[in-house]
Amino acid sequence: MQTALTLLDYDISWLELIGTLTGLISVWLAVKNRIGTWPIGLVNVLCFGVLFYHFRLYSDALLQVYFFGMSLYGWYFWRQRAGKKEAPIQVLPRNSRWWWLALLGAGTLVQGTLMSQVHAIAPAFFPEPAAFPYPDAFTTVASIVATFLLARRYLESWVLWVAVDVVSIALYFSKGILLVGIEYLIFLVLASLGGLRWYREYRNLN
Repeated sequence: MQTALTLLDYDISWLELIGTLTGLISVWLAVKNRIGTWPIGLVNVLCFGVLFYHFRLYSDALLQVYFFGMSLYGWYFWRQRAGKKEAPIQVLPRNSRWWWLALLGAGTLVQGTLMSQVHAIAPAFFPEPAAFPYPDAFTTVASIVATFLLARRYLESWVLWVAVDVVSIALYFSKGILLVGIEYLIFLVLASLGGLRWYREYRNLN
């Protein structure tokens, strides 16, 4: 990958640089409850899809396909509210929370098992074994759930984003993708602030 700049002997590719910057802007806009989070997020997922495939984080690479579709969906859903009263922030019913947790656990197990064998199943597309298949699977499945809940304006989306960020920080630093690891440290702060902001807004309306 072509190097954009070097910081402290670490070469930063254009993909990592552009993906990181658009990711930060997209999350900041989500925290601010701005519709621009979705179109800018499209640029982020295109860059990271290629980047994660290069580093054999296959679940994360495939996740970007989902993110692309969900960014279009979120953009459409939020745009429908343009000029209207915003859809209210809501919380999941207690029973639904257990259902989503069960889905998260089962999805992580299935995805992790599949990715641990993907080099044998489809060697033409995945010539090398996946790195950290189960943690990578967790961040993938949790991100899928969190993105859907965010698009539907559920407060619990931010709890999941905090969990995703914590695991992702460990993953990306372990793989030596330092700029993305630093980005996820910032994401962790933003997700915490986003959760608090949405919680306050929810309490003020209920």
